[in-house]
Amino acid sequence: MIGTTRTTHAALFAALLTGALLSLPQNARAARPAGAIAAQDSPAADNAAARLNKSQFKDVKVSVDNGIATLTGSVSLYEYKADAGKRILKAKGVDGVRNMIEVAGPTIPDAELEATLRDRLQYDRIGDVNILNVSNPNVFDAIGVIVHDGVVTVGGHARTDRDKDSALAIVATCPGVKDVIGEIEVDPTSLVDDQIRMQVAHAIYGFPSLNHYAMDPAMPIRISVQNGNVELYGTVNSPTDKQVAFMQANRVPGVFSVKNYLNVANQPAESPKQP
Repeated sequence: MIGTTRTTHAALFAALLTGALLSLPQNARAARPAGAIAAQDSPAADNAAARLNKSQFKDVKVSVDNGIATLTGSVSLYEYKADAGKRILKAKGVDGVRNMIEVAGPTIPDAELEATLRDRLQYDRIGDVNILNVSNPNVFDAIGVIVHDGVVTVGGHARTDRDKDSALAIVATCPGVKDVIGEIEVDPTSLVDDQIRMQVAHAIYGFPSLNHYAMDPAMPIRISVQNGNVELYGTVNSPTDKQVAFMQANRVPGVFSVKNYLNVANQPAESPKQP
């Protein structure tokens, strides 16, 4: 009888212990913060997954092989895909990243998405009252987009790295963007070029037939200067305005050349680089 009782107690204890052990993974999973999961058991994979302990990465998986982390799964915005890659590069045991995350947000027609992005870029960082101020990015940035199957190519010229980063951030956070190809060129840093920028802006916007383009700070004639070479972008109302802007820029001392990429409203664009 005593042996039977001991056997029964032992069996009961074993059953309880087995039940407790079986429940541990579920409890641990329930307590884990929302985020990526490691697709394999390894310190590097665990370290990488820990970097993505955010709800936006809940559908992302991480595996690490010979120091190369592979990200799979999906996120709702391209911004999250790019952020995931940056976070993983900081994980211990990770030397490189293969970012294969899909952006599963809404699918928006290319023409509609392109129009939305152009509008947002035009009004990026508007804040200066004086449109001729050299710090006004809408005068001295000429940034445009082309969209194909949700993949956005961002190109053109930015006066500073800050302007470039701001434009790329606008694109990355827009719903419908599936991937981003950054081709923005930052104009060379030069006190002489800054002086030329100011003089060209005054020459163009100070001319009586052109100063009305300063009424809307999102739609000015845009001026890029690279080592004394001037490029004009934007849209004007007539071929005459386009020619006058070109002539005014050419009159500025120190200008080596002027390329006139200005579009004329209601006419086909002459340059694919147009913002």
